[in-house]
Amino acid sequence: MIATMQHNVEIIPIPAFEDNYIWLIHDGKVAIVVDPGDAGPVINTLTRLALTLNAILITHHHHDHIGGVTTLCNEYPDCMVYAPALEHYSFTHKPVHQNDVVTIAALDLQFTVLDVPGHTLGHVAYVTNPANKAPWLFCGDVLFGAGCGRVFDNHFTEAYQSLQKLAALHPDTQIYCTHEYTCNNIQFALTLEPNNQALQARHLVAQQLKKSRTPTLPSTMALELATNPFLRCSSQEIMANLHALSETPESVFTFIRKLKDVY
Repeated sequence: MIATMQHNVEIIPIPAFEDNYIWLIHDGKVAIVVDPGDAGPVINTLTRLALTLNAILITHHHHDHIGGVTTLCNEYPDCMVYAPALEHYSFTHKPVHQNDVVTIAALDLQFTVLDVPGHTLGHVAYVTNPANKAPWLFCGDVLFGAGCGRVFDNHFTEAYQSLQKLAALHPDTQIYCTHEYTCNNIQFALTLEPNNQALQARHLVAQQLKKSRTPTLPSTMALELATNPFLRCSSQEIMANLHALSETPESVFTFIRKLKDVY
């Protein structure tokens, strides 16, 4: 699935490992990549499209998101790397955190950095709003299609607050997360909210995309708000099915995230 944007900029998913997407943003000449866990498929794509790598955006330190950075920087020595300020990296990079702005002049793009801890404490996301276009969100493993990332070290409050921060973005925001987990996430969501008609419809669409080997991403914030249980912790159906009508949305989030861990 390719999204064509202003100034002939395109966003391409580069499959990696079993279910990762490395997002490549380009205008036919220069490119940005997001979370390149594997250099090989990125270099192959850049070579095939005759692109020069201008920048790398990193959301967090897990190896399947950074494993290709050093090789890419060796191949493209003028490439700038941006990575979370609260995490440590062996490669040269510019540290970024909440409200920093990453300007990629070659593509006329500015990315605002959001601190979104939970999956890791230093995790960041990048959001940009090209003129007259829907915003783009590159959110790593914080938010998935109909799901969210695993919460490590019991930082559930931080994870919940991070999702609330993302939920406040414009409903048209295009969501570019980094794993193809949508079908499994929908199946889990249906165990919590089986009468959600928007979720039922998304299930049918996702199954068709899977059969045709087409990415289910990008999603939109509006679609996630309508179908993602981790953004719907106040849903009466979800709370009733969990016997949690007296619980807070944050406690419901914590409970269903733990359920998903063993689903």
